[in-house]
Amino acid sequence: MAAFLLGAVLLIVQPQIVPSRPAINSNAETSSQSVQRELLKKMSQKNDFKENIHSNGSCQQLPQTIIIGVRKGGTRALLEMLSLHPDIAAAENEVHFFDWEDHYRNGLQWYINQMPFSYPHQITVEKTPAYFTSPKVPERVYNMNQSMRLLLILRDPSERVLSDYTQVFYNHMQKHKPYPSIEQFLIKNGELNVDYKAINRSLYYIHMQNWLKYFPLDHIHIVDGDKLIKDPFPEIEKVERFLKLSPQINASNFYFNKTKGFYCLRDSGRERCLHESKGRAHPQVDTWLLEKLQEHFHEPNKKFFELVGRTFHWHTFVAS
Repeated sequence: MAAFLLGAVLLIVQPQIVPSRPAINSNAETSSQSVQRELLKKMSQKNDFKENIHSNGSCQQLPQTIIIGVRKGGTRALLEMLSLHPDIAAAENEVHFFDWEDHYRNGLQWYINQMPFSYPHQITVEKTPAYFTSPKVPERVYNMNQSMRLLLILRDPSERVLSDYTQVFYNHMQKHKPYPSIEQFLIKNGELNVDYKAINRSLYYIHMQNWLKYFPLDHIHIVDGDKLIKDPFPEIEKVERFLKLSPQINASNFYFNKTKGFYCLRDSGRERCLHESKGRAHPQVDTWLLEKLQEHFHEPNKKFFELVGRTFHWHTFVAS
C-alpha cells in the first residue's frame, strides 16, 4: 500500500471547470486535510509529482469526506443539500473508486482526477452509495486516509428495499425491457427470499460492523434519511457540525414543492429540485408481504441500534 500511495500525483488532470475564487473562510483545516497535505508534502519532496494549481489558486485534491451510502437512502439529496455550503466542493458523479477493481487499479492519480477543483479551505466530497455494502471498501479507504470523515444516510430498511426495486424497475422500463414484479423477488417457495440483494443491502448492522473495524463511530455520522425528507434543515445542521463547517446553510434554503411532494433547494435566488427520477411512487405490496419484510428486519434493526447507540423510528412488525 505504501508503494501505491507513493504513486499518487497531482499534475496529470483532465480539463475541468474551475470555480471562481470565493471569500476565504478563516476556519482551521480539518485533521483529514492536514493528513492529506502532509502526505502530498512528503511525495513532493521525492519529486514524485508536480502540483497542478490553477491561476485562481484552486486544485484537485483527495476527498476529506465520503458519502458511503446507503443505496436508495437519499445520498443524492444529501450531497445536493450539503453543496449549498460555500466550503464544500462536491464531485458531480459517483466515482466507484474503492469498489470497482478496474477503477481501483488506476491508482490515486486517477481518483484525484475525478475530483472537482477546490481551494485549500474547502472540503472535497465524493459519494458512492455502494461503498457501504462492499466488504473490501472500508480497509481501502482507511489505507488512504485514517482520518476520513464518513457520512452515511439510512432510511427505513423495508422502504429502502421497495425503493431499490423501483429504481431497477424504471431503468428497465425506460429501455423497454420487461421486469418481474416485486413479489417475484421477495417470495421464494412461499417464504421471504432472504437472498434478494435488496434485502441484504438493508441489513445495516452487518455492513456497519465492517466499517467499525477500521473507523471509530465518531468518524461516521449517520443521517436520518426519513427525517431529511420530511424536514431537511435540522439534519443538515448536524452534518455541518460533524464536518466542523461554519453554519452557512439555513431554513430559507429549503422550500416544499407541493407538485413534486418533497423539498427543493433555494440558493442565491435560484431554485432547483432533485431529478424527476427521485421520489418515485413505490409499487403496491400486499400487507402480509410488507409485514413479513418488516418482521425480517426487526432483530437486525435492534442489533444496529445497539451497535451505534441510537434508535431510529423504522416500521417494525412482530408476529404474535
